[in-house]
Amino acid sequence: MPIKLFNTLTRKKEALKPIKDKNIKLFVCGITPYDYAHIGHAKTYVQFDVIVKYLRYRGYSVYYLQNVTDIDDKIINRAKEKNIKPLDLARNFEKEYHKDMQALGVDSITKYARATKHIKEIINQVNALIKHGYAYNIENDGIYFNLSKFKEYGKLSGRKSMQAEDAVTRIDDSKKKINKGDFCLWKKSKKDEPSWDDPWFHNGRPGWHIEDTAISEKYLGQQYDIHGGARDLIFPHHEAEIAQMESASGKKPFVKYWLHTGFLNVKGQKMAKSLGNFITIREALKKYDPKVLRFFYLSAHYKSPIDFSEELLKQAKNSLERLNDFLKKVKYSKEKDNSKLIEKTKKEFFKNMDDDFDTPKALAVIFDFVKEVNKTGGGKKSCNLIIEFDKIFSVLTIEDLKLSQEIKKLIEEREKARKEKDYEKADKIRDKIRDKGYILEDSDEGPRVKKI
Repeated sequence: MPIKLFNTLTRKKEALKPIKDKNIKLFVCGITPYDYAHIGHAKTYVQFDVIVKYLRYRGYSVYYLQNVTDIDDKIINRAKEKNIKPLDLARNFEKEYHKDMQALGVDSITKYARATKHIKEIINQVNALIKHGYAYNIENDGIYFNLSKFKEYGKLSGRKSMQAEDAVTRIDDSKKKINKGDFCLWKKSKKDEPSWDDPWFHNGRPGWHIEDTAISEKYLGQQYDIHGGARDLIFPHHEAEIAQMESASGKKPFVKYWLHTGFLNVKGQKMAKSLGNFITIREALKKYDPKVLRFFYLSAHYKSPIDFSEELLKQAKNSLERLNDFLKKVKYSKEKDNSKLIEKTKKEFFKNMDDDFDTPKALAVIFDFVKEVNKTGGGKKSCNLIIEFDKIFSVLTIEDLKLSQEIKKLIEEREKARKEKDYEKADKIRDKIRDKGYILEDSDEGPRVKKI
């Protein structure tokens, strides 16, 4: 069975057929590092991390490119507030972003590419658009894309104007524009703004949309397989990318499949810095285990919105504990495995993941398996199946806890007290172990230890 994915461009599910054999080139819009990344960003990056890990698990060679928009109006404005250089501000928040991704287990990206390291490629692409008649120069202002020259503008989103949930287009408000929707490709820098030498003003900086296509053209070519991002980027950002690249190259389609993630909502409203209702990843990680956050994101389909709440995080924590407890139980069990059940579970798991990466249904298959094994028994093969699935999800605690000699000694003393039927002493030792941050649970296989 081929993998099917929902293509925003065609508005239907399509079988995955890469342009070249089993090689997939994938681009996902990265961060603009003017502040700490929030848990809405994390939803997109965790879900694409799982998509890429699944594709690789299924035998595809995936080159996963993510850009870093490290020059932008937001960065310049925030740097002025803090009285530091814009590029210094961008580097600081970029470092924090990488720390956040590492904590969340997002490690599938092949290449991070900063816009400021690709100025030559950006200028070359702007030149190509001017040469082909798609761009024009507004004196002492910038180079703009002429939308009236690209008749298919709107084919991704099905519209040509902004809506409330769109990501605001940047650096494009000029009274001298030919068309209202024309966007800036290259902007003449103002005094004290970062600038690079260019053929038009000799001191300019890139527009937002052109950074992505110039970077993707360098590493992925003029046409590639998959482009991803959050759904607020569909218009105007991804629409503009299509217009730029198809106009510059003369090739269609620019991207074969477009994948978009649903929003992380707070009380039904999209989480966004502009709305002030965001929780940074670093704040969330002080309160929640990163694996619990990952599990929470995977409990929703990547295309679906998900509401952030304490209740749902608690549910995610409890569900994950069930899986980890099951793993510990079957890891050392000598019980016979049900081979038919294992094969059936594998088949169902892959069927759901092949259907547009349906992680909630794939997780439901895993929990059905756990429920059945808890009734009928299972051992090493059951354990290995769950570990195999976690190569894709990266949510489980596979390794045994590394306990200090002090804790190990207390566990031995408690076991001795239990064998001697000194239950009062055993309970006191268990309370002592709890005070040191561990929960002790008794099982047929011996005591199981969990970190609080």
